[in-house]
Amino acid sequence: MIEVDALFDEACSLHQLGQLADSASKCHEVLIAQPHHSDANHLLGIIATQSGDFLRASDFFARAVADNPTRPTYHANLGLALQKLGRFDEALLSLGQAISLKPDYAEAYYNRGIVLRQLMHPLEAIAHFDQAILLKPNYFQAYSNRGIALIDLQRNLEAVSSFDQAIAIRPNYAEAYSNRGKALLATGQFAAAVESCDQAIQLRENFAEAHFNRGVALKALGRVTEAIASYDAAIAIQSDYSEAHYNRGNAMKDTKRLDEALQSFDRAIAIEPNYVEANWNKAFTLLLKGDFDQGLRLYEWRWQKKDGRKLPAVGDKPRWSGHESLNGKSILVYSEQGLGDTIQFSRYISLLNQAGAKVLFAPQKCLQSLMKTLKFDFQLVEEISSNLEFDFHCPLLSLPLAFATNLTGIPCDTPYLSASENRIEHWKTKIGSVGFKIGICWHGSSSDIDSGRSFPISHFKSISNIEGIRLLSIHKGDGVAQLANLPPEMKLETLGDAFDAGPDAFIDTAAVMKHCDLIITSDTSVGHLAGALGVPVWVVLNYIPDWRWMLDRADSPWYPSMRLFRQPQAGDWGTPFIEMEQALARRPRE
Repeated sequence: MIEVDALFDEACSLHQLGQLADSASKCHEVLIAQPHHSDANHLLGIIATQSGDFLRASDFFARAVADNPTRPTYHANLGLALQKLGRFDEALLSLGQAISLKPDYAEAYYNRGIVLRQLMHPLEAIAHFDQAILLKPNYFQAYSNRGIALIDLQRNLEAVSSFDQAIAIRPNYAEAYSNRGKALLATGQFAAAVESCDQAIQLRENFAEAHFNRGVALKALGRVTEAIASYDAAIAIQSDYSEAHYNRGNAMKDTKRLDEALQSFDRAIAIEPNYVEANWNKAFTLLLKGDFDQGLRLYEWRWQKKDGRKLPAVGDKPRWSGHESLNGKSILVYSEQGLGDTIQFSRYISLLNQAGAKVLFAPQKCLQSLMKTLKFDFQLVEEISSNLEFDFHCPLLSLPLAFATNLTGIPCDTPYLSASENRIEHWKTKIGSVGFKIGICWHGSSSDIDSGRSFPISHFKSISNIEGIRLLSIHKGDGVAQLANLPPEMKLETLGDAFDAGPDAFIDTAAVMKHCDLIITSDTSVGHLAGALGVPVWVVLNYIPDWRWMLDRADSPWYPSMRLFRQPQAGDWGTPFIEMEQALARRPRE
């Protein structure tokens, strides 16, 4: 026994000196002499952990636990090794056993909180971090990881406070500063987020995540060139940082450096092939360049995005890919995105007709009355049910891919929608024929999709004062409150509360458009409706518009009656409105 104890003491001394291999050798000598020496197995587990061999570590810790199940440290270290191996449920059990043996074991509570967060149980994780802090008030790591769990719950202001507490205890805690920046970013405090990330980088220059978070905050401030430099710094430190490559691609896209954007997306995808957002934004960028061949194929990644877009319940019926014959077959086509998308892509029903298909079309409920005016042959489906009979199905926005659409093959025979003759007559009486009538819309829905596309109604002031012009508001929904605060001397006519007040979208809008000489709108469904009706329409686009408008061109291959006016730089709405004002001033007069 004395010899075994001496050998183990020597193993411990060698371990303290950092001589891991020699320490392990002594432990093995101990185990030859005494196979169930739990401390020797435990020390071997620690040495394996320090060497990064968590599988061997878990094996040694498990032997130690088997030999002496009453030691909480053995269970705790086994839990840590299992956590590193991704065996989270087993790790929870081991850490829980450590706590049952030692109820004041702060480190076990802390590590169990980390595992719970990895299992996406942030509330339970926070409870464990709180208990660890209760037992060990200066536990700065627990405060920091508590903040990360609060970010998971989108309780970002509380997260900032938790990081502040960690920093108060450990002022040089770079990780807390970086994550604090991430939380500040989520609360819209972009400048403060940059400052917090700068503090993290000052403490640890080669901190890839801090450079990345700084880049996200800078991009939110519109400082895109600086954001790219921060992403580059993160990548220089960690070349396989897929998220940094992805965000760099988005920043490049926002500066119209599309080829460089594609290179960054490709690097992100090479690192993480199933990176949904990278594949999706690569599709967007290719389509923005007019590369429909690659872009439309990658556009199918939209079904994997986090916004919850799902196919309707269509049973076991096959999805049409474009290769199967449709002659004499029936196909269910259904809307999947916004109202403007349905209006734009409903044109593909004409190609299905030409392929000999019987088309069943299920648009959004509010568009069904408008869609009844489509000049194509189809059966309107009010609601998709299990009783519906069809041979194939296809999402509406997958039809361009199925028909191998390219820039020269877009079906653009307009008008393909029409307005109700009764509503046309109704609005003729109310609007009259005097003046050059322009229907205007300035705001889309308040959603991420509309971000950056809307502009203040005040930009129309100069146009409203051009001699002979009448502005008519055809605006509904978000942004309508701006009508109550028009600039002085701005002239604008509204159409009353009854305008499109029913459940059917655009019935009155379509009729009013037929009495307008021109429509001017932000990038919203109103522009698609005007284009589908064949009405002259000017669409005012932000610097990086939706992919369907591409870049730099003033016309649209989707709508012959459409003209595009573009921001020359991000945020500049004044220039396109000056261009429109000049064009209107040059219009032929009666």
